[in-house]
Amino acid sequence: MFGLGWGEMVVIGIVALIAIGPKELPTVLRTIGMWMGKVRRMANEFQGQFQEALREAELTDLKKHADDIASDISNFDPMKDTQKEMEQAFAFDDPLKDINTSLDAPAATATPAVADAALPAIDVPLPDALPPLTDKDFASVEPLPPPATQDHAHEVVTEPHVKSGTGT
Repeated sequence: MFGLGWGEMVVIGIVALIAIGPKELPTVLRTIGMWMGKVRRMANEFQGQFQEALREAELTDLKKHADDIASDISNFDPMKDTQKEMEQAFAFDDPLKDINTSLDAPAATATPAVADAALPAIDVPLPDALPPLTDKDFASVEPLPPPATQDHAHEVVTEPHVKSGTGT
């Protein structure tokens, strides 16, 4: 317990024998033993109470966790959640609302820096106009002749008949 080896115990015993004397040594050792027993019992009792407090704290945490899970399960409504998600997914605002409000707003509400700024000139050549389409542009489609099929089920194949014989 205190990290005393046999050598130290022998030295302590010899010093105690000399200091206390042989007549009183058994009584002193018995008293020390009783005190050591009391100290050990108190330490074990404290340790037991400490372990019990830890178990109670752990049980209260587990109970709280179980109550949280139970409340989550009781509040769980998959149909309501799904309906809410579907409503959010298919909720459309009026797409023309922003355009209409911007057209209805007067041009004076634009910021002066943007209104006064000159737009850059864009000089991109346009492609030449294509000639109009005529009937000649479309190829006439002739129907394909039906594929020739061979009916192998009714076909009779004649092969020369070969005699197999064993030499006599």
